[in-house]
Amino acid sequence: MPDDGDRTRRPSFRVLPGGAARASPGEGTPDDALLAAFLVGDDDAFGDLVRRHERLVLSIVRRYARTPEDARDLAQRTFLRALEAARRTLRRGEREGFAFRRWLVRIAVNLAKNHLRDELRLGRTSLEALGQSEAHPAVAVEALEEAERAAAVRAAVVRLPRRMREVLTLRVDAEAPFAEIADTLGISENAARVSFHHATRKLRAALAPEGQP
Repeated sequence: MPDDGDRTRRPSFRVLPGGAARASPGEGTPDDALLAAFLVGDDDAFGDLVRRHERLVLSIVRRYARTPEDARDLAQRTFLRALEAARRTLRRGEREGFAFRRWLVRIAVNLAKNHLRDELRLGRTSLEALGQSEAHPAVAVEALEEAERAAAVRAAVVRLPRRMREVLTLRVDAEAPFAEIADTLGISENAARVSFHHATRKLRAALAPEGQP
C-alpha cells in the first residue's frame, strides 16, 4: 500500500490458525534490524517478525479469546499496534534498549484483556449457551455452567496486576521457562517466579467456593 505523507503504511500479513510453523525467518537477524528494514521498504522483513513471534502471541491471546477467530484477530491487531509503536521509536533514532518481543507481550495482554472485558460486559457466551435450551435443555445447562466457569477464570486473570498477568500467561499458555519469561519481560528470574506464585495464589483465592479459604 502506498505511503500517503505521514499516514501509516500497513504491512500485508495473515496470522495462520494455530500458529503453524514455517521456515525459520531471518535467523540471526535482530528484531530491530528487521523493523528498520521494513521501514525502508522491505515488506518481507515484517513478515519475518510475524513468523518469528506469532506462536507466542497466539498462545497469549487464546487465554482471553472465546473463539479461534477472535484469537487470530487479536494477534493481528497486536502485531500492527507493535509495529506502529516501533515505527515511532525507530524514527526518533531510539534503538538502545529496544525490545520488540517485550512490546508484543505487553500489547497482546492489554488488547486481549480489554477484549475480554467487553465480552464479559455483553455476556455473549452465556446468552449463546442459553439459546440452545429450547431444543436440548440438559446440554444447554451443562454448556452454560462450563462457560460460566471459564468466564470466571478469565475474569479473575484480568483482575490480576499487569506483571502477574504477563508472567502467568507466559508460564501457563506459552509454556515458557522462567528464564525466558524474565528475559522477555526484562525482569529477574526470581521476580518471575515470585510473580507467578502470587498470581496462582490470588487466582485460587478468587475462584475458591464461597465460604472456603
